Amino acid sequence: MKNFLWIRLILIATILIPLLPTKMGLAAAPQQEGGEASRASDLLARMTPEERVGQLFLVTFTGTKVGPESEIFDLIYNHYVGGVILLDKNNNFPASETMLDDIWSLTNQLQTNRFSASQESRINPDTGNTFDPAFIPLFIGISQEGDGYPTDQIIGPLTPLPSQLSIGATWDPNFAQDVGRVSGEELSALGFNLLFGPSLDVNEVPRTEGVGDLGVRTFGGDPFWVGEMGRAYISGVHAGSNGRMAVVSKHFPGLGSSDRLPEDEVATVRKSLEQLKQIELAPFFAVTGNAKSPEETTDALLTSHIRYQGLQGNIRATTRPVSFDQTALSLLLGLPALTTWRSNGGIMISDDVGSKAVRDIYDPTGESFIARRAALDAFLAGNDLLYMGGFLQGEVTQTEGEPIISGYYAMIDTLDFFTQKYREDPDFAKRVDESVLRILTLKYKLYSFFTLTMVLPSGLLENESVNSQIAFGVAQKAATLINPTFNELENVLPATPNRSDRIVIFTDSYTESRCQQCPLQTSIAVDALQQTILNLYGSGTGGVVFSGNIASHSFLELQQMLDGQAASSAVDTDLRRADWVIFLTLDINPERPESYALRRFLSERPDLARDKRIIAFANSAPYYLDATDISKFTAFYGLYSKPPSFVEVAARLLFKEIQPEGASPVSIPGVGYDLISATSPDPERTILVLIDLPGYNPANEPLSSIPRFRLGDTIPINTSEILDSNGNPVPDNTPVEFLVSINGIEFPAITSATIGGIAGASILIEQSGSIQIQAMAGDAQSEVVSIDVPAERPTPTPSPTVILTETSTVEPLPTIENPTATPMIVIAPPETDFSGLIMWLLAIGTSCLLGWLALRVGASMGYVRWGVRWGLATLIGGLLGYMYAVLDFPGAQWVSKTTLHWGVLLITGLGSLTGFALAVVLRFGGNGNRE
Repeated sequence: MKNFLWIRLILIATILIPLLPTKMGLAAAPQQEGGEASRASDLLARMTPEERVGQLFLVTFTGTKVGPESEIFDLIYNHYVGGVILLDKNNNFPASETMLDDIWSLTNQLQTNRFSASQESRINPDTGNTFDPAFIPLFIGISQEGDGYPTDQIIGPLTPLPSQLSIGATWDPNFAQDVGRVSGEELSALGFNLLFGPSLDVNEVPRTEGVGDLGVRTFGGDPFWVGEMGRAYISGVHAGSNGRMAVVSKHFPGLGSSDRLPEDEVATVRKSLEQLKQIELAPFFAVTGNAKSPEETTDALLTSHIRYQGLQGNIRATTRPVSFDQTALSLLLGLPALTTWRSNGGIMISDDVGSKAVRDIYDPTGESFIARRAALDAFLAGNDLLYMGGFLQGEVTQTEGEPIISGYYAMIDTLDFFTQKYREDPDFAKRVDESVLRILTLKYKLYSFFTLTMVLPSGLLENESVNSQIAFGVAQKAATLINPTFNELENVLPATPNRSDRIVIFTDSYTESRCQQCPLQTSIAVDALQQTILNLYGSGTGGVVFSGNIASHSFLELQQMLDGQAASSAVDTDLRRADWVIFLTLDINPERPESYALRRFLSERPDLARDKRIIAFANSAPYYLDATDISKFTAFYGLYSKPPSFVEVAARLLFKEIQPEGASPVSIPGVGYDLISATSPDPERTILVLIDLPGYNPANEPLSSIPRFRLGDTIPINTSEILDSNGNPVPDNTPVEFLVSINGIEFPAITSATIGGIAGASILIEQSGSIQIQAMAGDAQSEVVSIDVPAERPTPTPSPTVILTETSTVEPLPTIENPTATPMIVIAPPETDFSGLIMWLLAIGTSCLLGWLALRVGASMGYVRWGVRWGLATLIGGLLGYMYAVLDFPGAQWVSKTTLHWGVLLITGLGSLTGFALAVVLRFGGNGNRE
């Protein structure tokens, strides 16, 4: 009986499994929780409230002393803070010949201090039991944006990397990836594991007066390209650090429309959420939920202190700074791309909670800033990590009424306050645990296991020469001729400087210090270009120029000459004798009056500029000069950055050894360069309409001569890669229209959008005759392509059926094998295919019908029980035959191709007959009993 029971169970399972339609596929297995998340959860369960709260904070400190007597040691050892951020203004990087070794030793000691805290048993205040604190590596963060002082924290020993704006001017994400790789490689070797950058702000409307200007701290003014560069840069950082660097993209939700920098004052921006989604938020979408791979996905976002007026449509409603506004931040994080990213562990980090801008919000009088309140608001708004940069700088802070003359004690007070609230408020404790779990998961992503040997950095910097070549490659590719045009340049500047020419160079060089103890930093050396010219073209390398004919001055000296100061007579003399006057410009800054010296010179002393070749190189953003200023230059170049490699490119451009290849990634009002127009389809370039036909080569044979299509066929139409005025692929979602006419009758245009510079559609042919197709993208268009469809039988004249899918589902197809053909995209309709369902129903019906007939045969012969068995065997045989067919077992595919869909029914029928035959043989060949 037991054997019969098992046989019946097997038969039931055999019957039920095929009853699921195979076209529906197998259900996806539930996603397994990653190893990092699992380990993080286990570790969280073992942590005390003090340990959990400590993980929420990133702190700063002054100097380089981190021993047991220091305040930062206490915060790490006894209060378990989650990380530290090193800053040049805090004198964490004092200049010395051993600077790199000093930095490596500092990060090593910080992590070792954290490890030492885990080696001493403590008393748990909740239970009274002894416990050993967990060793959780510190985040050690830095902001190293490139372009040297003031946007880099470490000046000198590392590879001088280009600014983000210069990377944007290459229009090549590969350069962004290379620069990111160099940054990740070098910083991780020094012990950093948290990089604040890249900036994903969109410089939509440049601020030509310099107030609140983003300058070179952004990839440009087009949200699509900012996102592309950001993704590539993040991928490079992850690769260069071997996955040991967490990337913090900033400044969410974007500073592009802000009229001041966040460290100065909290700005108010009048934009709705829909407007933000189109411009400011688009790059953040690209590196979060819309990222193409984990490597391109940012690990965290830095929340900026910025207000919005009209965020939800009501122009009279103004948010608090979003970093402190739970409603506003929740609204932003509720957008699909960010929701997906957050569900996968994305971390929100507040900008500096102790900054001057925040203090002015919480304490306009400057007398009673309560640190714990600001920290609590930032945390409850939705931030996971709190950057407490201003807390340890010695400012006067306050708890509930008692003044404290130390940011260190304010930090202790905030930690104690959070811990107490954790114990008393279950909802708050839950919120803390959620953030700590995210933080621990990210740390496990950086380090598979928390051991000191795994966490300590190597300190080895390699490939320095290769890294320098990358920086030069960016400089060369980014160099842009802003004015005049290439065709005009040869007429106005036919020759280069020669040995007898006198050259005077003015450089916007200035020297500053970030703090009283910090070393002086120079923006760009006064004689940087002069020395580069002599190294490349001086007496030791061909003698193209004579060193005695070159003089260099700063913008400050030029300003003094314009002010009539006697000490500047040499400047006046050099200008009067000069044949060439060269300017290396930086930004316009009201706090540096000498930055206006070039403007003043052009307007106040035209006599000194007469009959001279005046060349200007913008080593910062290129939009500070107006049309009148630029018209006085013989040539105006954009370089966008000031490291030595960019000065070298300036020299080579001056001597026409290289040609400018780049294009400005931001608008330049002074020459009428509008970025939106520049990134629109170029009307001077003809678009090609291509069709994906096997073996078809549009370069060798006209499409109209190939009668390949017949009634009922679908024509997949694709454009060639559509280029903008700078020769780059147009941004994704650029609208394209396909104009279709049949036998001279025009039909409504088909609207599509580009992906990777290519757009497409599909047309179902329901009428014979001549089909004309033309693509239109802005002012750019294609030639008219004709396709002849022969008549097969008389048919009425229906309208053509145009089938399009949504833009978001477009996927690029492989490139056509012919090397001269253009890659194509086919936009195919997501048709609902019921053929599999119908065939499944027919197969089930056939098996049941044959099974019923087998049962009737047995009953008519007087074998009632055997009739039931014959019926079941026939049904099972048919279902097994159906499974054999749809799973493409040997022979099934040949039968299906030979008999089309009916092959499945044929195999099902053969299976039923086989099952019936075996059951009959079992009856008459065995010992069955007749009933």
